[in-house]
Amino acid sequence: MQPLALYIHWPFCLAKCPYCDFNSHVRERTEIAAWEAALLADMRHEAALTSGRRLASIFFGGGTPSLMPPALVESLLREAERLWGFEPGIEITLEANPSSVEAANFAGLSTAGINRVSLGLQALDDTTLKFLGRLHDVSESLAALELAQGLFGRVSFDLIYARPDQTPEQWQAELKRALAFGTGHLSLYQLTIEPGTRFATLVREGRFTPLDDDAAADLFTLTREMTAAAGLPAYETSNHAHIGEESRHNLTYWRYHDYVGIGPGAHGRRLGKATVRHRKPENYLRAIGEQRHGICEERALAPADQAMEAVLMGLRLIEGIEPAALARRFGFAEDGLIDPAKRAFLARIGHLHDTGGRLKVTEQGAPLLEAVLAELVPDTLVGA
Repeated sequence: MQPLALYIHWPFCLAKCPYCDFNSHVRERTEIAAWEAALLADMRHEAALTSGRRLASIFFGGGTPSLMPPALVESLLREAERLWGFEPGIEITLEANPSSVEAANFAGLSTAGINRVSLGLQALDDTTLKFLGRLHDVSESLAALELAQGLFGRVSFDLIYARPDQTPEQWQAELKRALAFGTGHLSLYQLTIEPGTRFATLVREGRFTPLDDDAAADLFTLTREMTAAAGLPAYETSNHAHIGEESRHNLTYWRYHDYVGIGPGAHGRRLGKATVRHRKPENYLRAIGEQRHGICEERALAPADQAMEAVLMGLRLIEGIEPAALARRFGFAEDGLIDPAKRAFLARIGHLHDTGGRLKVTEQGAPLLEAVLAELVPDTLVGA
């Protein structure tokens, strides 16, 4: 039986970053005992529906889960193991900010069972960190990274590039410095202006202008070249790793396997259904009290919806997809799953690599991924 992945969302932050559209909230106080009880109840609800399947990965996301008390993390992990059981070598990741307040938690989090951390460094110069609304500076970043690499078996960190007016020379120097730290995994994201964020307001007011698409594409290509040369090739659009250090949890999403999500705003895909939890922390806690879980929406996914999601997610990976295998999995004719004329056209112009039954987006097509996907997947899927 296919193992599961478990996502646990901690929604609280010390401050809201201006680019962030994640479900994060700033609160003066957090009642830890109430949150422990709520998350445990939510976890038990999911475990009752997925009994007999062990966990291969757990991911604490947010928000800022490195603000969680280590005792709370330990309690959640202990209950997860009791409810599902752990696969040998389970990957347990926690997202962390590199401020000194949170870095002080690292030793306790390691003892609690965290074996992989993902650090939100975001930039390696103080001016940019201030622009991004981060509470830490570069010196705190590097101290937290050094501490993390000494405590956890695996470490990743994030950087944001394609920032306003950023030149290839600037990004090359910053990325070269980042690669020199010897970290086994990097998540390198282009700055996107998400609706509803503070940055969206600033752009609308003309306070700054995002980098144009052509310049961002040039930085994307530079990123791919530099990470590959350093032995951390891309394995997904924005993620780069030494062989064997890929995020096993995130691969569950991209390979479209089942995962359960608990905590405010968490999404899940399990047993052919999509689940969504209440986003607002207070509403989530109220739902737990009333129904013993935090779900606000649960819907069955039609095979066509699952197939389309699997294609869209899978083509983000360098390994690509096997259309015939996905067609069999969801009960579709292969030509109904992937538009054959568009498939041939995209391969002919060099945006797709189509051979041996496997379909991959090429290096040339990768900067245009969203457009490639929109072209490739038919408006309606044809049943087998």
